[in-house]
Amino acid sequence: PCFNPQKRLKRGSPALCSYSDLKRDSGIPERVTLKKEIGLLSACTIIIGNIIGSGIFISPKGVLEHSGSVGLALVVWVLGGGIAALGSLCYAELGVTIPKSGGDYSYVTEIFGGLMGFLLLWSAVLIMYPTTLAVIALTFSNYVLQPVFPHCVPPYIATRMLSTICILFLTWVNCYSVRLATRIQDTFTVGKLLALGLIITVGLVQIFGGNYESLTPQVAFMFNKAPSIGQIALAFLHASFAFSGWNFLNYVTEEVVDPRRMDSLCTFGEKLLGMFSTLMPISVALSTFGGINGYLFTSSRLCFSGAREGHLPSLLAMIHFKHCTPIPALLVCCTATIVILCIGETHSLINYVSFINYLSYGVTIASLLYYRWKKPNLYRPIKVSLLVPVCYLLFWALLLGFSLHSDPLVCGVGLVIMLTGVPVYFLGVYWKDKPKCIYDFTEWATYLGQRVFFVVYPQIDPIEVAEWTDRSSFTSKASGPL
Repeated sequence: PCFNPQKRLKRGSPALCSYSDLKRDSGIPERVTLKKEIGLLSACTIIIGNIIGSGIFISPKGVLEHSGSVGLALVVWVLGGGIAALGSLCYAELGVTIPKSGGDYSYVTEIFGGLMGFLLLWSAVLIMYPTTLAVIALTFSNYVLQPVFPHCVPPYIATRMLSTICILFLTWVNCYSVRLATRIQDTFTVGKLLALGLIITVGLVQIFGGNYESLTPQVAFMFNKAPSIGQIALAFLHASFAFSGWNFLNYVTEEVVDPRRMDSLCTFGEKLLGMFSTLMPISVALSTFGGINGYLFTSSRLCFSGAREGHLPSLLAMIHFKHCTPIPALLVCCTATIVILCIGETHSLINYVSFINYLSYGVTIASLLYYRWKKPNLYRPIKVSLLVPVCYLLFWALLLGFSLHSDPLVCGVGLVIMLTGVPVYFLGVYWKDKPKCIYDFTEWATYLGQRVFFVVYPQIDPIEVAEWTDRSSFTSKASGPL
């Protein structure tokens, strides 16, 4: 295929296309690469916009049901935010130590190898991010249509159509311009934070006015049922779904102007803002629209990184020669989300997503400890205390253990979804000597995709490659020309 002309010529098949031919025919500039257009403000809004999404309007029901009282539910929210803050500090170290886009997937692949990384990628692309995007889009459409249908639930078809239109529009925005996508993220995040501040102010006025009877310990900790440890663990899983998004800046590391500055300034502070948003759900349509944009932006970079490592079809590792956006990866994320919307079982998948999400967090932070032991002398611009990942992993192990004991069906299905990637990995990635017809088909599909979407492999800055090699002893596995 176009991404590996040596193999094509060795098999004796005709050249479908070449990089120079495509440049000549389409007017591609000499250097095409992902642009570093994500500054400090945009980095902050990506984190805030993904945390303050639809989870704050969906997860409180599950947290309250499993905790058994308002008081214990508030304790779960606060502790969940604290644990997520510990995790974000670990991700800050990984982000500047391994400066590659892809987040969890890139770190686990680099440290633990291809199979482990592929399983995270498989579960994320197959169910985690499409389901989350579908839930956010449905929440957006339900709240937008509520004034039109004030006395009944909005029709099923209407919510799906509006959700699809919203996803298609934001996919087009992300395909057209990184700058435009980040501007939308900035605008909607600032809007939701202003609304959040207004709601918090009104709440404080009510509290200082003496209207806090429901927050007194006698009322707040009045249990409708005695909570078990397993039920509390499930409450934390639901809370983790609302807090998800604090690690999304790591998915776009290569497009950040100064990754060290971003991770050190943003990750911890914006996590706390996300915690307050779970207590004061506000401006739902505004919040969810920005959340959809943020999830599309970051999840497409995960597909891009997976294809660049050879774990997904190589077409997904290409970017538009003019806009420098990963159009094929964005279209895959858009299509998967619309399929999940058509299935109609999005809310029943939230439990599986929460378990897989938390499992991937733990594996990634465990890779931090292993990397510390494997390469103790490696330069790390940010280096957290070992107590931070150890405390997180202890809580993570207890939480998953009790969750498996309390609800083995949900957790078991989550594990099965992840493990279905094992045969896919060995057939699609590990098996190198595939029949010629398979290679011919991929050549044709890659050529067609290049011609339809005007995409090429991004070229990596040789200076950055040298820095990565010197610091981390790893090189890019990109199939295209460097």
